[in-house]
Amino acid sequence: MENITFSLASVHQHGTAFYDYLKLRKHFFVDVLGWDIPHNDLVEMDQYDNPLAHYSLVLSHGRVVGGARTMPTSAHWGGHTYMLRDAVEGKLTDIPKTVMNGDIETPLIWECTRLVMSDALHTQPDRSQCLALIVEGLADVARRNGASQLISLSPLSLMRALRQLGWQAERIGEPYQSPEDGRRYAVLTMPAEKARVQMAAE
Repeated sequence: MENITFSLASVHQHGTAFYDYLKLRKHFFVDVLGWDIPHNDLVEMDQYDNPLAHYSLVLSHGRVVGGARTMPTSAHWGGHTYMLRDAVEGKLTDIPKTVMNGDIETPLIWECTRLVMSDALHTQPDRSQCLALIVEGLADVARRNGASQLISLSPLSLMRALRQLGWQAERIGEPYQSPEDGRRYAVLTMPAEKARVQMAAE
């Protein structure tokens, strides 16, 4: 597996990877989870897929098997900012306003959204490797743009998976249960730099 990162400015360098990622998103978030989000028969794409967004995708034998999106919490595009802030401001009815305490708007913190992995990854080692590559790509993009922290609205189970990969993920705010898919979500935060393992002295 390999990781690629890009924005809309460089999407042309990666063939159909971006479109294939949108197809993955449609399959998982719409067909599997039943989310009521913008889509057609092939792809899912929303207002946050704009020129301020960056993407971290994973390819296996040339095929997109996973990916996620990230953008600064200082983002403004038309009438929208970033997903969590729009939710707090009541612009997204499917996410409670209370999901995050306070207002975050800084280029030092980037939001990650639309994390997805393909059904073609059958084994836990493969899925773990894919997740590791996605997150490393997201963190690298954020660091290259001067950020030091990542946040995301994610299933609670992701926090443990991130910690197992060496990221210091923590929960902020209270969890809630989605009426659309029945899963429990919360806002997670972690440094954009992976924790260094301290070797015990012999």
